[in-house]
Formats: sequence, structure tokens, C-alpha cells
Amino acid sequence: MQPTDPHFEALLIYLKESRGFDFTGYKRSSLVRRVNRRMSQVGAADYLEYVDYLQVHPDEFTALFNTILINVTGFFRDPEAWDYLSKDVLGPMIAAKPADSPIRVWCAGCASGEEAYTLAMALAELLGLEAFKDRVKIYATDVDEEQLNEARQATYGDREMENVPPELAERYFEHTNGRYAFRKDMRRSVIFGRNDLVQDAPISRIDLLTCRNTLMYFNAETQAKILGRFHFALRDDGVLFLGKAEMLLSHTSLFTPIDLKRRVFRRVPRLYARPGVAFADAPPPAELAVTGLDELRNEAFAASPLAQLSLTSDGLVALSNRQLEKLFGVSSRDIGRPFRDLELSYRPVELRRYIEQVQLERRTLRISDVDFPRGGDQVNVEVQISPLVGADGSLLGVNIIFHDVTAARRLKDELEHANQQLEAAYEELQSTNEELETTNEELQSTVEELETTNEELQSTNEELETMNEELQSTNDELQSINDQLRISSTQLDEANDFLETVLTSMEAGVAVVDPDLRIRMWNRRAEDLWGLRSGEVIGQHFLNLDIGLPIERLRPILRAALGADATGTELQVDAVNRRGRAISVRVACTPLRRREGGIQPEGAIIVMETGAVEPV
Repeated sequence: MQPTDPHFEALLIYLKESRGFDFTGYKRSSLVRRVNRRMSQVGAADYLEYVDYLQVHPDEFTALFNTILINVTGFFRDPEAWDYLSKDVLGPMIAAKPADSPIRVWCAGCASGEEAYTLAMALAELLGLEAFKDRVKIYATDVDEEQLNEARQATYGDREMENVPPELAERYFEHTNGRYAFRKDMRRSVIFGRNDLVQDAPISRIDLLTCRNTLMYFNAETQAKILGRFHFALRDDGVLFLGKAEMLLSHTSLFTPIDLKRRVFRRVPRLYARPGVAFADAPPPAELAVTGLDELRNEAFAASPLAQLSLTSDGLVALSNRQLEKLFGVSSRDIGRPFRDLELSYRPVELRRYIEQVQLERRTLRISDVDFPRGGDQVNVEVQISPLVGADGSLLGVNIIFHDVTAARRLKDELEHANQQLEAAYEELQSTNEELETTNEELQSTVEELETTNEELQSTNEELETMNEELQSTNDELQSINDQLRISSTQLDEANDFLETVLTSMEAGVAVVDPDLRIRMWNRRAEDLWGLRSGEVIGQHFLNLDIGLPIERLRPILRAALGADATGTELQVDAVNRRGRAISVRVACTPLRRREGGIQPEGAIIVMETGAVEPV
């Protein structure tokens, strides 16, 4: 193995610390070749000099990353593999899922997006357009922001569209401005985002994960790390689709091939390991003479952190431990009793039929999501029933283990909640990107219109210059008008302030009504008299007010003030103020007319002046 240059490793660490791109896991041969090519283009003699060049020229990072990250992709690349994936993998996968269940796809290393949109077309063909939009989410990720921005545009030229069948191109693309744009209603189901496979957390609960010819750029250690994350991301029956340059022959514990030729693999479910149990070396062939072995075995069984119960082949309780007594109340006192007589045999879950199945099939069964209350809390357990078989193959009994997975269930729920929040953030980002796309299209249309009218603008330039002096004169006049308007506005504000001060300072209550007798103004003295604030009466009908004033007696003077021959009249009435005291009120009603002397009044001014207060 060729030793690595420490200066080259220092360059990779600098890229990781300064820009967040971790290339330390890439194969050194291809990585050194691409970096050297970029160094020769900028004239850097060695790696130290190139680091100095990067510090002085920040734009060089983009050129370097574009050189390292070779983005080779296309629609329906390797058509035979895509045809197999659609017919023999996606078809059965969709048929096995409930009709309304979501389908989650992760396209890792999506580059400019062709592969993500290929997945969208393949799924839309199998599901139908409406079901696709309702059920499918495709998460397309890459570390190259420039490529992601290009993918979000979802527009491609004739060269990129060569491998798309004509019927699919017509069905899923719109031909605009000489380019092909992917359908916007389907585009909402494809979510693009930055994700570094080496550093960032994987997307979870994935049905299909495609990562084609991306692992080939990483060394064996980094590949193993990434494949472990892929294994975590996929569901138990999830499928991994790789490029033809990748094999996974050394990772059979994580993925098993469905079709090795076409690089389609299925996730291998992770075997369950009990907490705190490690794999020890096998004992030597010779038997060790250990005294008190039976007592040691019984004590180890009783002290197990997992609740366990062993039954004989006849269904009698043979062994139980302390944790079982703590959870379900079954103790050593129950040894020898038939298991069917215990409450545990049917609560919290019916165990008897599972025990019969284990005895018949001689295989371990697992019962998940068993909930039961204990001490005010809800406990979730997973039950494992295993046959106990002797050396001669005879059935000795059954062992039942209760795994307390309450904490794991809670963490799983929290993880799902976090994933939902992340998905909502992705969708919000998608919505923002779509708005940006719409804005870009409008800007493009505007640019085209501006280019079209450029010649007309040039031909009218002389006319505009001739009109410039006239516009300047007009501007001067407008400035003068603006100054006058500003002065008038100031005077109007002062007049309004003065009017407000006058109305507030009046000792009499004043109300102004429109021709429909709806209150337009109510001063502070009126508030003090009748206990109603201005905000409560503005817009209300004056005759509908519930105050101590005899409203019905005011109808004649209101009618006189609002009629065609409007005249001002007044009336002395007895009333009760807001404090419940009897008062005498002189009510004067005057027509409200404009200064120009309009014939029909625009309302009436009602002045309410109190006289002497009579004792109650």
C-alpha cells in the first residue's frame, strides 16, 4: 500500500475544518489525481502552497469541489437494471403494502436530479398519478450545493432527455423555451437537501434507497460506515439499489443480494441481542470440574435483568426469576402449577396459543408491542418464546422471556416525532424552493421581454432626452404641490387636534349621528354622563342605546334636525346618570351641514347639558 503524503492529509483536514467537506474517507489514488489536476491549473507547486492559495482565493473551493465531485448521472441509466427494479422489486413491494400507506424513497448522491426524477416516473407508472402524489416522498440528497440547485430547477436539454422514452417525456415533462421541465405537481413529491453520507445522520423508515456509483469513491472503512447507516435507514424489508461498479460482497451481514447482476440488495434484519450480554469465547473441549454448578445456574437465572419463565413440556411452571415476580407477580411459589392457571397465561397477552405453536414448529416466536399498566405507568414489553430441546432432539419445555422495551419505545416515538419535524422542514423548504422557481420563471420572462424591447428603447432614447426638460419642469411643479399637500396635511392634523381638544373640554355631552342615527362621535363628557365608552357606542343606533336618557322623547327633535327643512331644537328632559342619580338634561339637536350650505343635512349634533342634580 502506498503511504499517504502528510501534507496531502493536512490539506484534507483543512477542507473539512474550513468548509465542512470530509474527503478523508475517499480513495487516495483518485483523490490525489484530481487535486493534482486542479493544482496544475492554478500553478501551485505543492500541497502547502495550495493551502495558502485556498486561503487567499476563497472562490477556489468551488472549482476544487467540482473537480473532486464528478457528477455523472442520467435518466434511466442502465435501462435493464431499471426495468428489473420496476417490474420485479417495486411492483411486489407496492402490492405488499396497505393501499394508503406512504412510500419513502431516498436517492443518495443525486447529483443534478435525473435519477430522482427517474424514480418518480417509475413509481408514478406503477401507482398512478394521484396515488403517487398522495403516497410517495422521494428524498434526494447530495453534498454539492451547485448540483442540488440545478436539480431543483428540474429543467433539462435535449441531450439529457435522450434516454427518456418519448411516451414518458410527453407524460411527465413540459416543453418550454427549448428545454424540458418536470411536472410541477409531481415535483412537490421530490425533496432535495444537502446530506454528507460520511457525517450527517441518515433519513429513516426508507422503503427503497438508491446510491449508484457513489460508494466507489470511498475507501473500505468509510464504505462500511456508510452501509451501516444505510442499513439503519431502511425498513426491515427495504431494498438497496447500487450502481454496476459496486458489489457489497463483504457486507452480507447487512444486505443480501436479490439480483447481484443488477446490483439490487435487500436489508438483512438485525439480530436481537439482549442488553448487557456479550459473546464469549467457546469453552475448551475438556469439561471443567466446577463445584456448586447447579446452584450457580439457578442464581444466575434468578438474578437475570430480564423477566424469564421456563415451562415443562407438560405446561407446568419450572423456573421463574425475580424480575418476573416484579413485573407480573409470578414467583417461586408458583413452581409446579399449570401455566394455564396463571393470569400471566392470558394477560396482558394470550400466550397459550403461541406456546402451542412453538412446541409444534420448534422455532422461536416473538410478540411485539405488548402494553400493560403498572404503578400508574404504561409498560411496553416484547415477548420471546423459545423451545428448549434436549441433546436427543426431544422437547424439554419452553422458555419465555419478557424484554422491557418501554424506554426504547419512547425513544422510537421521539425519533419518529423528530423525523416528522424534519420532514415538515423539508416540505417547507420545498415550498420555498418552488416559490423561488416561480420567481425565477417570472424573472426569465421579464428578461426576455426586456431584450425584445431593447431596440425600441434605443430608438426612443432621443425622444426621452427631449422630454427630459419637460419632465424636470413637471417634477418641480409636483414638488411644489407636494409641499402644499404637506402643509395642508399639517393644518388638517392641527384642526383635528383642536377639534378633539374642544370636544373633550366641553362641559356638555356631545354625540354626532349620521342620517341613519348611527353614532359617529361620542365625547368624554358623554362617557362620564352615561357610562358608555366611545368604543362601545361608535356605529350603534342612537335610539337603541340603553342609557338613563329618555330616548323616545328625543325622536321629534331628531326628526326635525334631519328633515328637508332641518332646524335646530332643544328639549328639557329628566334622566338618570351612570351613577343612578336623577338629573335634568337640556338636549339640543342641531343639523350637521357642510360649510358650502348643503340642503340635506349629513347628520345631527346632539348636545346634552345637565342641570341641577335632584336627590334620589
